Amino acid sequence: MKAVKAGKCWLTAITLLSLSGCLVGPNYKRPPVVAPDAYRGLAPNAPPQTVASFGDEKWWTVFHDQQLQALIHTALAQNYDVRIAATRVLQAQASLGITRADQFPSVYGGAGATDTRLPSTKLAGPYYTSSNLVNLSLAWELDFWGKYRRSTEAARANLLATEWGQKAVISSLVSNVASAYFQLLELDSEMEISRRTLDSRKESLRLVDIRERGGRTSMVDVRQSEQLVYAAAAAIPDLERRIEQQENFISILLGENPGPVTRTSTLVQEQFPPVVPAGLPSSLLERRPDLQSAEQQLVAANAQIGVAKAAYYPDISLTAIAGYQSSALTSLFTGPAGFWSFGGQLAQPIFTAGKLRANVRLTEAQQQEAVLFYQQSIQQAFREVSDSLVGYRKDQEFREQQELLTGAAQDTVRLANIRYGGGVTSYLEVLDSDTRYFDAQITLAQAELAERLALVQLYNALGGGWQQ
Repeated sequence: MKAVKAGKCWLTAITLLSLSGCLVGPNYKRPPVVAPDAYRGLAPNAPPQTVASFGDEKWWTVFHDQQLQALIHTALAQNYDVRIAATRVLQAQASLGITRADQFPSVYGGAGATDTRLPSTKLAGPYYTSSNLVNLSLAWELDFWGKYRRSTEAARANLLATEWGQKAVISSLVSNVASAYFQLLELDSEMEISRRTLDSRKESLRLVDIRERGGRTSMVDVRQSEQLVYAAAAAIPDLERRIEQQENFISILLGENPGPVTRTSTLVQEQFPPVVPAGLPSSLLERRPDLQSAEQQLVAANAQIGVAKAAYYPDISLTAIAGYQSSALTSLFTGPAGFWSFGGQLAQPIFTAGKLRANVRLTEAQQQEAVLFYQQSIQQAFREVSDSLVGYRKDQEFREQQELLTGAAQDTVRLANIRYGGGVTSYLEVLDSDTRYFDAQITLAQAELAERLALVQLYNALGGGWQQ
């Protein structure tokens, strides 16, 4: 009885000692980051940088097209990249549970019954034995140096990194669906321009052919007019191919088989603000999911240093077993049938040929790599925002100039046709002006697309899109 009490006191003392143990290895501190006071590329009339960022807005408040919103909803529910990212989060959660369990003792219960009969011999008759056993065993490696606590810290950071990684996948998916949808609408615009131009050129060819049969012009003008018709007609099959392939691409983003995509608006109907607030550069670190994920990877690498350093110190483990054993079930749980034992073990590394020291150096180098990757990711994020800001602003300016150019080209076509009808100029002038007008319309549609893609890129660069 005294021995049992002594064992309990000893076990309690060891437990308290373990709980009050130290944590070897460095505690995490965010590395220094030099953030600019303001983003480069801001418009002169940009709002003050103390207001909320454009990246704080929910994606359904940024993209007003209801059909686009429906596509994004479908993609978030069915896209395979998002679903794969979700399973990675589940894996990280399970890994954390496995790692955290190492901090606690393992308890196992067992029961057994054995009946043995030995045959008779010349010296004795048959021999019977019976053994019944019920026991409870415990094994516990004390986390006195914090090896398992540091491992849990790393696993928890990996879980957070995976969760932020999932948000990064969602943000990229929202941007990809919006960009692909705008590209599809731009192809629709090109198709509408090409068909309208083809109809106009066919009518022009009819009029030129009438003039040629009346002897008012030559066959050269007819052939030149035919060139315009054939050029417009040739653009349509290629656009049909590109539209169908773009629909297939969007279908895959939605997690569906290739098929048609419904659209209820045109490219120019999706309006965006001329100037968007960028917010403070320092807040980008908290908003962008890829930066948050990179920092959590750094936290995990920092914790692994503690795991490696803990290997220098002795492992302290406890074992205990208690139960009942008897040859008869009726007396299994009586006092004389009880048994117990407990013990402790300490194992100290003495010679490992430099393995432990090399492992510490490895984890320290991996932590330094994670620091550099985190700082590099921040600089890259600042660059992406600045590039997107200047891109959005300059794409707006280009689109405005292209609108003026298209208007001038349209008027040139009108004047050229008047001059040709009056016999002042040849059909070559009509051919040239019509070609320039067609190219100007296509370039304007592409400029409108570039402006919208630049805003989508800016929204993504500012860390928007993952908020649900």
